[in-house]
Amino acid sequence: MTHLPPPAEELRLLDTELRQLDARRALLLARRAWLITALRPPVAPPPPPPPARRPETTAPRVQNVLLVLGGILLTVAAIAFTLVSWGRMGIAGRSLVLGAVTLAALGSPVLLLRHGLRSTAEAVAGLGLALTVLDVYALHEVAFPDTNGLGYAAIASALLAALWTAYGLVLGGPRRPTGEPAAPERLPLRLPLPTALAAAQLPLILWAAAADAGAHAMTAALLVTAALDTAAAFRVPVPSVRLVAAVGAYGLGGWGSFAAGWLSWTATGPSAVARAAALLLFAGAIALAAAWRLPDTNVATWVASAGGLLTVAALGDVPRSSLPGDWTVPGYLVCAVALLAAVRTRLPEPMRRGLALAAGSVQAVSVVWALPPVALALLGPVAWVGRVWTGAPSTAREAVTTDGVPWPPYAATAPLVLVIVATVLAVAVRGTEWRPRATVGASALVWAAVLVLPAALDIPYWAGLSAQGLTIVATLAYTTRSAKARLVPFLLALVSSASLACLSLATEGTTLGVLATLTVLFSAVSGRSRPAPVAALTYATALACAVGASLGWQSQHIALLVLLVPVVAALLAARLAGSPARVPVEMTGAVAGLLAVGLAVTDPPLLALVLALCGVIAAGTAVREDRRSAGYAATALFVLAAWVRLACWGVGYVEAYTLPVTVPALLVGAVGRRKDPLTSSWAAYGAGLSVTLVPSLLTAWTDPDWPRPLLLGVAALTVTLVGARHRLRAPLVLGGGVLALDTLHELAPYLVQMAGALPRWVPPALAGLVLLALGATYEQRIRDARRVRDVLGRMR
Repeated sequence: MTHLPPPAEELRLLDTELRQLDARRALLLARRAWLITALRPPVAPPPPPPPARRPETTAPRVQNVLLVLGGILLTVAAIAFTLVSWGRMGIAGRSLVLGAVTLAALGSPVLLLRHGLRSTAEAVAGLGLALTVLDVYALHEVAFPDTNGLGYAAIASALLAALWTAYGLVLGGPRRPTGEPAAPERLPLRLPLPTALAAAQLPLILWAAAADAGAHAMTAALLVTAALDTAAAFRVPVPSVRLVAAVGAYGLGGWGSFAAGWLSWTATGPSAVARAAALLLFAGAIALAAAWRLPDTNVATWVASAGGLLTVAALGDVPRSSLPGDWTVPGYLVCAVALLAAVRTRLPEPMRRGLALAAGSVQAVSVVWALPPVALALLGPVAWVGRVWTGAPSTAREAVTTDGVPWPPYAATAPLVLVIVATVLAVAVRGTEWRPRATVGASALVWAAVLVLPAALDIPYWAGLSAQGLTIVATLAYTTRSAKARLVPFLLALVSSASLACLSLATEGTTLGVLATLTVLFSAVSGRSRPAPVAALTYATALACAVGASLGWQSQHIALLVLLVPVVAALLAARLAGSPARVPVEMTGAVAGLLAVGLAVTDPPLLALVLALCGVIAAGTAVREDRRSAGYAATALFVLAAWVRLACWGVGYVEAYTLPVTVPALLVGAVGRRKDPLTSSWAAYGAGLSVTLVPSLLTAWTDPDWPRPLLLGVAALTVTLVGARHRLRAPLVLGGGVLALDTLHELAPYLVQMAGALPRWVPPALAGLVLLALGATYEQRIRDARRVRDVLGRMR
């Protein structure tokens, strides 16, 4: 009997067989699909559809182009007919033909608008308007050939403007149905009204030209036309008319304003000035009226600014014609200040902002006009540096124009201009953000006014010096009025003091008095202002030089007097610990010390003394904990002083110059290495040993005697032994290297003799042995490399 497994085991076996069959079936189906794909011929992809042709332009654009071209061609034909074929017909025929064509062109838009052909109607209407111009020309040629052409053109342009305006207003066009007959929509023509306004720009201008009325009448015609355009731009609701009116207002208004300004600038008599001022005032009124109605705030601001400038120019012309030339700029400035009163009124904000901008522009130009005399009063005294103590000038103006630079014309009122602008800044600017800046600007302007006042008034020289000195005192007192020092006033006082110091170089007593006073003044405010100590030390240096020159001392003796300034600077810097002014004070003292060295360079013995004294000052500075680095400067100064003194004594041994450097350097290195055992011997002893060993070695190579090389060899041997004893690299390398080179120098003659005693074949033989040894070594290395390669190959 057949053995049957249990049902659970049989079910497991059946599931296993079915899974195997499914896997085999999936594999066969995949193979079958691949075979079908391989046997099927390739199918080409369908070609892409051809791109659809799109029109390059729209139908309305084509229509407009055709209509415009047609209108242009018809107009050209009408002009050719009028100008060329006119003489072939009689008066009746010519009038009948041109009149009939004009009436047909003007009447055709009515029929075209009824059928909704608005673009065609606009083109035909344009042709009709052009024909009216030809009718006017023909009328002049036939009926009025002897009349003035410009006058006839003025009348004709006015009549055409009126005719075209009536045509545009009357011809409302047909009624387009909107679904119900009782609700029509008017479609007026767009072309006649802006064309009529364009023609209206000509009558007044042509009339003025025909009447030969002069520049003032022509300018008035321009401005009146601009005023009419401005009114039309704000009152006519048609956008195209408003655009033409705006273009005319800006163009003719700008042209008229420029012409009025030129007439005002070139006017010589009161009558001409008054007429030009009236034109400018009229132009400013047009601009201000336009700014009142403009909706755009930015444009309104700029238009109001232009109106304000024109108003200032108009009002300032009146005093210009009756006052001297010095008062021209103050007159305009007063008008600009008066214009600021409008800022406090209830005018619209854009207008107030524009008027303030106009007033500020005039004030800025006035300040620029006043700058040349200020610059001359400030920089002119520098010329006294090349003319020290040659004699005092008679007046303050002569003192600042010594270099051949003339005093600017009409500059007598420059201080008044500066004071007026400073007052406006101090009074008018009240905002919390701009108030500090306005105060600083006002202070600078007042300072400039006081600076230029003595030269502007041409007062005596001594009075000018006193006035400038009092200005410096007042400015320094202003800087120390509060606990917080004011930098800008102090800088102004410093600039004034520099100018005063140059101005005082005219005489000896004045120079000494001014420099002493400036030194005392800036020393007095040193506690309130950081730059004050630097200024005080600078003027003290100048005072020391001036005192020495006054006593008749030579420059090297003046250097000893100048050294007092570095001493004071060092003592003052010690008291300014933690203050930002300490470094500038120390730098000023260092510069004074360099000046002293430069003054003493012509006398070597005294130069050595000056260098030594500078070294003492630097050493005293290095006593402070935070200025230990000044010790290097002190060491360098002492060394330089010693070298200069040795040179004065005629010492020619190089060791006399190097040992004073080596000994302190070695001591400093030993102290530093004791404090920090990790310091390398190169950092501690390298520089000190090199300073003596290297120059001595170079000198020994050129010394034919034997004591120097012997002593150098002994010293190098000693240094080498010390380095070997204490295991120090720097002494060992430097001492050994110098010892070897020194020995080679001493044995060089004997080596040369030995080389001369040898046979000539010895050097080639030695070279050959060297080459053989190198070749053998190279071959041995190649053999070792091959062995390593064979061993690695057997390790597979």
